[in-house]
Amino acid sequence: MRTIKRGGEYELDIRKSRFVCALARVADEEEARAFIAERRRLHWNATHNCTAYVLGSNGDAQRCNDDGEPAGTAGVPMLEVLRRRRITGAVAVVSRYFGGVKLGAGGLVRAYGNAVSAAVGDVGVLERRVLLVVTVIADYLRAGRLESELRESRHYVRQVRYGTDVEFDVAIAESELPEFEGRLAETTGGSAVSEVQGTTTIEVEAAF
Repeated sequence: MRTIKRGGEYELDIRKSRFVCALARVADEEEARAFIAERRRLHWNATHNCTAYVLGSNGDAQRCNDDGEPAGTAGVPMLEVLRRRRITGAVAVVSRYFGGVKLGAGGLVRAYGNAVSAAVGDVGVLERRVLLVVTVIADYLRAGRLESELRESRHYVRQVRYGTDVEFDVAIAESELPEFEGRLAETTGGSAVSEVQGTTTIEVEAAF
């Protein structure tokens, strides 16, 4: 799963027309529609306010609207950018201010697609990963070295608690659990114990 890193706005000038693309992270259709309504109020004097959004863990909900542009020349290419980048939980609104030069169907497709693509590139993309949360319990004698190794590893130390012993909550990929447990035994001489507590979702920088 991927989503945009943050909301943002990006503007392109193409043959005297202004294309202002706004992006936002949204959790559901209600939030998507509210953002679209807000952008339409803000750009009430734009020639068109075209929209696209993708929602759901598998991108199950996908909607787009040409807002008066020729069918398939605005909303569809906007939506295609989000689908191609595998982005979900995001909405895009492109407000066009017509500059007097007609772009033709092909020109419109490129313009709307490029506006969204440039905006996505500007705000960045995050990859959502579902990881196991493993609690590791170690005595104070071994906790210092263990913490250093955990923080230098590719795993994610989410919390450290100090009591009779030291407890570390670590997020790791399920496929890496056997290797993690083996490394843990090696580092602590087999004295540390670990237990899977559940799962968590984290967001990391994604490559395009």
